[in-house]
Amino acid sequence: MKRMLINATQEEELRVALVDGQRLYDLDIENRTRIQKKANIYKGKVTRVEPSLEAAFVDFGAERHGFLPLKEISSEYYAKDVKSNGERTNLKELIPEGTQVIVQVEKEERGNKGAALTTYISLAGRYLVLMPNNPKAGGISRRIEGEERNELREALRGLNIPDGMGIIVRTAGIGKG
Repeated sequence: MKRMLINATQEEELRVALVDGQRLYDLDIENRTRIQKKANIYKGKVTRVEPSLEAAFVDFGAERHGFLPLKEISSEYYAKDVKSNGERTNLKELIPEGTQVIVQVEKEERGNKGAALTTYISLAGRYLVLMPNNPKAGGISRRIEGEERNELREALRGLNIPDGMGIIVRTAGIGKG
């Protein structure tokens, strides 16, 4: 059984653990005295590409360089001169060192590890989540069902969403269309 455990007994620290039975699969510790970077957006530069990890390291202004997995790199950042011949492309050719990227922090720095980053930016509002460079993403919250879902789907079709963008309607968006 999946559960979320919250420990807020210390005034300066909030701990949230996600467990499945007896197995811990995520832990977030928020320290009120430390500035949080999660969800912040930065311009960074690829400083190192590590094919064995299928990831790049990005200098985005933090103490440690951030970790950017290949699956979190939008194709718009791929080197233009790399040709795919059906074989796996060399990661160092795909994302050369020095490449400028816009990244969003997904997970804070922990211990000796840098922050987890993504180039798929998401801007969450009260009723919608805008994903400016993720055209495949989008839709309607799974919690919205039946006729309300159909009405929202129809309202989304009427919107002129620019190419390359995605929108998710949040549960709070019910009746706001």
